[in-house]
Amino acid sequence: MSVKRIPEGQVYTLRRMGHSAPRLLQPGTHWIWPVLEHVTHRISLVGRSLELDGEGQDALHGTVYWQVLEPERADAVIERAEAFIREQAQLAAPQLAVLDSDAARNAALKDRLNATLTQHGLFVTRARLRERA
Repeated sequence: MSVKRIPEGQVYTLRRMGHSAPRLLQPGTHWIWPVLEHVTHRISLVGRSLELDGEGQDALHGTVYWQVLEPERADAVIERAEAFIREQAQLAAPQLAVLDSDAARNAALKDRLNATLTQHGLFVTRARLRERA
């Protein structure tokens, strides 16, 4: 057996050989079987920011602040979470273009992203789009 220490603000997903469902290791000290089990993801529970710099007429430019709320669900998408958030934001761009105020655009983007991301264990805490030129 081996000792694995998980720092505060993180969880690790551990997969056991022959099992498909991951096991979550919360912050603290844990015993694992090195040959049978391996850490698949180190998931930070601390908020992150993502810059949006799309291309095209309706592209969004700004910052989205997001975090992992449910690591069990996020494990499946964590490796491509930023690309997924960018993709969903760009899909929302045409609907946001008709809104007049920046505050309305920010709130609408946050709501639209959360409608999709919460089912994957992710949550947008704030969206701040840059002013339109």
